[in-house]
Amino acid sequence: MALVLGAVSARSAAVKLLRTPEGGIQPQAAVDEKGVAHLLYLKGDPKKGELIYTRLDKGEKFGPAIQVASADKGAMAIGNIRGAQIAAGKNGRVHVAWMGGGNTMYYTRLNDAGNGFEPPRNVVTWAGRLDGGGTVAADRKGNVFVAWNGSAPENQAGELGRAIFLSRSSDEGKLFSREEQVSGTDLGVCACCGMRGYAGSAGDIYFLYRAADGQTRDMTLLASHDGGKSFKATTVSKWPINTCPMSSSTMSEIGDGILAATESRGQVSFARIATDALTPSESTAAPGMGKRKHPVVAVNAKGETLFAWTENMGWAKGGSLAWQLYDANYKAVGEKGSAPGVPVWSLITGFAQPNGDFVIVY
Repeated sequence: MALVLGAVSARSAAVKLLRTPEGGIQPQAAVDEKGVAHLLYLKGDPKKGELIYTRLDKGEKFGPAIQVASADKGAMAIGNIRGAQIAAGKNGRVHVAWMGGGNTMYYTRLNDAGNGFEPPRNVVTWAGRLDGGGTVAADRKGNVFVAWNGSAPENQAGELGRAIFLSRSSDEGKLFSREEQVSGTDLGVCACCGMRGYAGSAGDIYFLYRAADGQTRDMTLLASHDGGKSFKATTVSKWPINTCPMSSSTMSEIGDGILAATESRGQVSFARIATDALTPSESTAAPGMGKRKHPVVAVNAKGETLFAWTENMGWAKGGSLAWQLYDANYKAVGEKGSAPGVPVWSLITGFAQPNGDFVIVY
């Protein structure tokens, strides 16, 4: 059942809160080009849970649950960042990818009939040793991108020798290429942080991940303007630590760029990154104080932004969710909202509806 919090002003969007169906955890949402919201979640054993898909009808009612993967090929929820991710591609086809452990990165897609998922396939052929999971992105032309934080067989440098590897499909996920390294050799990758992929409407591809150089673990954006043939890296937010914070991140498209939501020093923020210059704007931090993690950012057609995050979560410990609305100039609108009840090992997700309102699923 939805909890509807009325619009904070006559001109602002409303925020609706929905619980994940079946007591599930780690909800992940993707909205297709027709505005349909698709939801993925995990239920059962957090060590290896069953993956379930559903879609949202009119923003408040979930449709029938469809199994994406049984528990024997399921995702791990422990640690909060190793779970599955979802993307909506050409003609609204849903694509899902998740880490199966070790040298396994599973991928599956909604079948042609739209009533079930194909058997999961491992897209890793040589660059394995996965730790922090991976991501999936899909565009409207039928291209699908599965990426992960892995290690070449010859790597002897640990995290400093880890990299982002990418496997591509040009036929909606029927066939995938052999993976190739797309991050540079000057930076390694934080092994157990999550990453996020996004395919923009103009054909740009983005991957947001936490780099590692032995002294810092800065959030880094890989961007491609040629369909994934080449990538350029830019730093989004800095964090001078040398231990893994087990963080997650999200992205949302806005005009000629993206908004990237990240975590640093126990705080969460988002920054606008223009497509051409790839230079982040001044970041906008969540209001107030406290231990914040797992940021989510979404933008509606009017340019309003929903920024949401979790508070006071920890290892084997649930917490609460909070959010703030911003206008098209990134000025806060109304007061910060909050609600208890984010489960252990879970995350939150959010998206904009066609009418401009926002939904947070937790």
